[in-house]
Amino acid sequence: MLADLPISVEAGRLEPEIQMPGTARYALLEFIVEELPRWRDDPNRKPEISEACLTDQLCNHLNSAARVSIGWSRIQFRTEVPDEAEAGRTIDLAAKPCGAILFIEGRKHTKFDSLFPIECKRLPTPQERGRDEREYVVTSSCTTGGIQRFKFGHHGATHQLGAMIGYVQEMTFSHWLTKVNGWIQGLSTEGSSAWTDSDILLLLKEDSSKGMCVLRSNHQRSAKLGRCELRHLWIKMN
Repeated sequence: MLADLPISVEAGRLEPEIQMPGTARYALLEFIVEELPRWRDDPNRKPEISEACLTDQLCNHLNSAARVSIGWSRIQFRTEVPDEAEAGRTIDLAAKPCGAILFIEGRKHTKFDSLFPIECKRLPTPQERGRDEREYVVTSSCTTGGIQRFKFGHHGATHQLGAMIGYVQEMTFSHWLTKVNGWIQGLSTEGSSAWTDSDILLLLKEDSSKGMCVLRSNHQRSAKLGRCELRHLWIKMN
């Protein structure tokens, strides 16, 4: 947690300036990983199915958990955050500074700046008219696919690190890892596609007792944007 990381604080300001190490974003991701099962299993949480309701619940839980934590009280979470580069697009969930100015790797982050964007998706994709079952990765008729948004700069174009939360409502983690990578490999065979086998997800860790799975993927974007890394946080909801 952040409490274990070296931080320097400049006191005496309305919003103190805090120097955070370059690994702070990964530590914050670990905080989210720790809190996901606590959110899901909270006896006060109303059972929900829809992505929007689940994400709103999760945002409320993360804010409450951050407030009482030792290391993350200077972080807030917001839903439906306008993307910093693509006008008219919104990010499902984003972490931002709260009551402080954070400096990470020399970059200044105020309460108006996202530390990294988070896309949230249900697995499987709801069987509704106009939905693509591959929506976690891509959609054929528009640009609402989860990984697709990051890879092509529709979301998080100013970031090199993003995250995706998968609400696994059916089947197993191994089932969805095979499915998602199969969709990516299928896209890589299309002649005009910018997808390659290097876009596939790799398992980092799985905790069956908590119903959690963490994966990583790396994606080549345009030369202007450079590569981006995604951390995939999957939680079993059933």
